[in-house]
Amino acid sequence: MSEATDTRQIESPGWLRQSGPMVLTSAGAVALALALGALVILFSGQDPVVAYRALVSGAFGDRRGIAETLVAATPYILGGLAFTVAFRAGMFNIGIEGQIVIGGLACGLVGAYDLGLPPVIFLPLALIVAALAGGLWGAIPGALKAVSGAHEVITTIMLNYLAFRLLTYVLTETESWLPVNIQLQATKPVQPEARLPNLLERTRLHAGIIVALAAALVLWLLLYRTTWGYRVRTVGYSRGAAAFAGFSWGKVVTGAMFASGVLAGLAGAGETLGLQGKQISAPQGYGFTAIAVGLVGRNHPLGVVLSGLLFGALRSGATEMQNTAGTSKELVLVLQGLIILSVAAFVSASRLQRWWARRVRERRTIPSDVTTMRRSQEPVGEGPVPSQRGQG
Repeated sequence: MSEATDTRQIESPGWLRQSGPMVLTSAGAVALALALGALVILFSGQDPVVAYRALVSGAFGDRRGIAETLVAATPYILGGLAFTVAFRAGMFNIGIEGQIVIGGLACGLVGAYDLGLPPVIFLPLALIVAALAGGLWGAIPGALKAVSGAHEVITTIMLNYLAFRLLTYVLTETESWLPVNIQLQATKPVQPEARLPNLLERTRLHAGIIVALAAALVLWLLLYRTTWGYRVRTVGYSRGAAAFAGFSWGKVVTGAMFASGVLAGLAGAGETLGLQGKQISAPQGYGFTAIAVGLVGRNHPLGVVLSGLLFGALRSGATEMQNTAGTSKELVLVLQGLIILSVAAFVSASRLQRWWARRVRERRTIPSDVTTMRRSQEPVGEGPVPSQRGQG
């Protein structure tokens, strides 16, 4: 089967029909998690209706709430996309947080220099630097896996800590030759020409959300409309099948991890060039939540966008829920955990159902096959067998 044929089949209306149950599964998991969260609120002596109403109001009640939801969703979407492309290649990228830090640090250092460039050049340059820095950091565990077989979970966790230590060193020990402020433990402010523009007055909403949505579209095109995406998904399905098809498994895995790091680096750029205006010393923890965003979004770019918006709404509405309903905003962490567990439970139940249906079909097929085999072994012809002819 050719690559083009396989791509057409995956993107056929049949594939779209198969994606329907996936959407319903994720929606059902979210509904179940909210119901369980309501029980938690109820047992804590609060009114879940009031709490959820305040949560929705804080996330979508006015222009500021909507802006904060989009601001919070931006790194979640880009981080979830980073996890998705690695997962599609069969890699579990836990190093997204470190790649976000490296990408944000790189563009923060470049953006702090007064290069005399116009925004139309300086901003893309800073974004490219962040993407390349994150991509190279992400490619390291991919190359180690391809060359030595080192498990990506171990190497990405180690690289997370290395990225944190590198960030601390740069922000505290290099003031003499890099644009950093050791008193604030941050890079110097990014030049205005390198900043992501603000999209809504009197809010923190910046153009990073446009970068995130554009990245989701590009990743969908790459995964489902290009030869590279076909190879990435083939490697993720079966390493043996990829070898049989003549793919270089190591190159595909390394490339997928590079792409994952690129997306994570853009997430760091959104925080540095858009929200903070500089790279700060404290990692925000977006990378670890991004893993949950990718899993809830079923590792599909569109699903990741919706999942990122959900997690962004939970985060932006948490403060209003605490101020209005008196419910601790830590409940949001409980809801995120319940959503992940619910998605895992629904997926496991769906797989168990398919496995049982396949077993039932196999049991129904076996008797008919046995009957057919017995009939094929019966003698052919109307006359008596030779032994009977001799007895006569």
